[in-house]
Amino acid sequence: MEITATFSPPAEGEYAPFYAGYVALASKGDLLTRLEAQIQEVLGLLRGLSEEEALARYAPGKWSVKEVAGHLADTERIMAYRALRVARGDTTPLPGFDENAFVATASFDARPLSSLVEEWETVRRASILLLRGFDLEAAGRTGTASGAPITARALAYIIAGHVAHHLEILRTRYSLA
Repeated sequence: MEITATFSPPAEGEYAPFYAGYVALASKGDLLTRLEAQIQEVLGLLRGLSEEEALARYAPGKWSVKEVAGHLADTERIMAYRALRVARGDTTPLPGFDENAFVATASFDARPLSSLVEEWETVRRASILLLRGFDLEAAGRTGTASGAPITARALAYIIAGHVAHHLEILRTRYSLA
C-alpha cells in the first residue's frame, strides 16, 4: 500500500538557510505532483538538443548543459539518499559534498546527452517512489546533513526546488526554450 502523504512545506529550522531558495521554489502546490511534472519539463527542455548544443556553456568556466544534466542526477541521488536515511530514523550525521568536484571528475561531456537525461529520469522516478512511501511521521523526522539539522520533508522540497532552480538557469542563461 502506498502512503502518498501530502507533505506541507517545511518550516524554517527544518533545513539550513542555504536551502531556503530551493524550498521556496517548490512550495506551491502538491509536492509529488510537482516532482512528476518536472520530468516532462526536463525531458522537453533537453531531449531535443544536439550533442553540440549540449556542450554549450553560457560563460567560460561554467558547466555545459551535459554537466548540468549530470549534476541534476548526482544531486538528486544524494538528496534522496539523505531523505531515506532521515525518514528511517538514522541519526548518523551525513557529510556534505562538493558539486564542483563531482562534475569535474564525472566526464559528463563524454557521454551522450540522451544517456544523462535517461539517468536523471530514472533517478527522479525512484525518488518519487521513495517519497510516496513516507508517512507524515517519517517526513517529519530530523537528521543532520552538512552539519545542519534537516527533515526528510525538507529534503523532498529541496529535490524539487533544486531542479526548478536549474531549469530556470537553463532557460535564461543557456537560452533553452
